[in-house]
Amino acid sequence: MGKDFYAILGINRGASDVDLQHSYRKLALKFHPVKNESGGADEKFAEVAEAYDILSNPIRRATFDKFGEEGLRAGVSTAEGGFLDGYSFHGDAYKVFADFFGCDNPFKELFINEEVAGSSYPKFGGLKGRSQPKQDPPIERDLMLTLEEVYNGCIKKMEISRKVLNDDGFTTSTRKKIVTITVKRGWREGTRITFPKEGDQGPNRVPADIVFVLKHKPHPTLIRDGDNLIFSPEIPLIKALCGGNVQVHTLDNRIITIPITEVISPGNTKCVVCEGMPVSDEPSQRGDLLIQFRIAFPPSLSPHQQSLIRQALQ
Repeated sequence: MGKDFYAILGINRGASDVDLQHSYRKLALKFHPVKNESGGADEKFAEVAEAYDILSNPIRRATFDKFGEEGLRAGVSTAEGGFLDGYSFHGDAYKVFADFFGCDNPFKELFINEEVAGSSYPKFGGLKGRSQPKQDPPIERDLMLTLEEVYNGCIKKMEISRKVLNDDGFTTSTRKKIVTITVKRGWREGTRITFPKEGDQGPNRVPADIVFVLKHKPHPTLIRDGDNLIFSPEIPLIKALCGGNVQVHTLDNRIITIPITEVISPGNTKCVVCEGMPVSDEPSQRGDLLIQFRIAFPPSLSPHQQSLIRQALQ
């Protein structure tokens, strides 16, 4: 007969995840060497950690339920014809403990003095050491905005979903929350908007910051370059040679008419001052609108047309 990991944790095979967490929490605190110096506490602490490491993993738990300890450790064939490798406990009961509680020392209020004479068990950090709960890494999300939204400024409502602690202090429930972002005129791509500690809650952990990172949605006619805007109209050859007008639809719903009064060569750029994006630090100032012309040449010319062009250009 192999080990019964359910019996080690004092739960039945139908126990829920919450029951499993309650039991591990109780037994891990009871047999932790810092709190329990009786003989055999180290072994019991490790045994409880291994049982929780197995039963808290759905695949390991299902394998143990069906094949017992022997199948779990030896590995089993899967229904798809593959093979599930055998399980071997890594042996670090303190890691299981720290991963569960979010730190290595939930007793820090009781064990502030870490200089215990003659102690043979692992020491915890003091209030300034590793016992301090660590904050989870920031969670980044894209904030996709149109150029019009950034040009004019806007308010965006964003939904976040996170885990919050229940009244028992260590189980969690998923809740949704709406956060408001006031987009300032001229914000650049890459601007970061941080909501401190709005990530998942958990026992002895500091929730992560939620960070929204601004990104531009593609615009059909304009490209942003810093505080400038680039407009690349295609004009016919006759307009490039003889002049005319180009119209630009602005991001604030105006139409600007740009006269062409000189010969336009391929790649020519015309600058319209102060018709670009607002400068985020000085919204009253703006970048420029750069018009980069593309010239559409006719696919072919008749002999008569060629003769007329030669006469005109000679």
